[in-house]
Amino acid sequence: MKHILSATNNFDSTKVIGGGGFGQVYKGEVSLPEGPIMVAFKKLDRRLGQGNTEFWKEVMMLSKYKHENLISLMHYCIEGDDMILGYEYASRGSLDRYLSDASLTWTRRLNICIGAARGLNYLHDPRGAQQRVLHRDIKSGNILLNEKWVAKVSDFGLSKAGPANQAQTVLVSNAVGTPGYCDPLYWEMGFLSKESDVYSFGVVLFEILCGRLCCEYNKGQLTNIFVPKWRRCYEEKTLDEIIFPSLKEQMDPASLNAFSSIAYQCVKKANREERPMMAEVVKELEFALRLQVAADSVPQLIINGYKNLLSLAVTTKYSFKHAERVKGIFEGL
Repeated sequence: MKHILSATNNFDSTKVIGGGGFGQVYKGEVSLPEGPIMVAFKKLDRRLGQGNTEFWKEVMMLSKYKHENLISLMHYCIEGDDMILGYEYASRGSLDRYLSDASLTWTRRLNICIGAARGLNYLHDPRGAQQRVLHRDIKSGNILLNEKWVAKVSDFGLSKAGPANQAQTVLVSNAVGTPGYCDPLYWEMGFLSKESDVYSFGVVLFEILCGRLCCEYNKGQLTNIFVPKWRRCYEEKTLDEIIFPSLKEQMDPASLNAFSSIAYQCVKKANREERPMMAEVVKELEFALRLQVAADSVPQLIINGYKNLLSLAVTTKYSFKHAERVKGIFEGL
């Protein structure tokens, strides 16, 4: 405990980097034999409603499930009433901070989505004898980003485990989660399934596309949820009304079509069986990225091709006058 107190300067407010239903998160440097590292410490605040159950669930889940796109648990500590979790430090914080950041390009957004989708797919369909995990609180605030913009799914205090060897896992549970992200069928009926997480992830995909959170608050009160409008815009082919303006010129139309199609399938409300599996979501997002990368490379490929032809023409003295004219054009590119 003394090492944690030293690292966080006794949980000084200047060390706070975030917070949620479990408590505040502090950053602090810890000395290890291989050198100092930065760690994120989450300290339980029982006044917020969570407690021992959520603490031990987080410890058990992250001790058992390891994946590049899941946040790693490095340490936990219990001393008196204090319960503290130590995680790998994701230096860029949570995804929700960057939704309206014009410098976050469409290609980078696609890579972030793919990483988070891979992490969630691993939870839904783990290898070996591990149980399937239903996260129950997927949202952009629970997707962390490291210095290389690699997405890390975090916050497993509300998660549930179920059999991994069944096509469908349905659990009856009191509905928990975050308004706007929570599957309406789960919220209304209490039937939790993989498709509940898929719905929440679809909301995150639309947030990435629209550059804004799915909910609007006024003086701490929820005043609007945008998901129904986003669904309607897709159905009415008016996505241009909601796409984050700085992304429009970057997007290849085919990439946008692939991305918006899978996002819409995820947030289908009436019939959860129509929602895709996370493996399919990963596949479609990877396809959207390939389309975008191909579109981005075409202009340069054309320029390079013309330059190669020009070089050949000049070298062989073929149509030298024409080659010189073309050379002038390309020198201005």
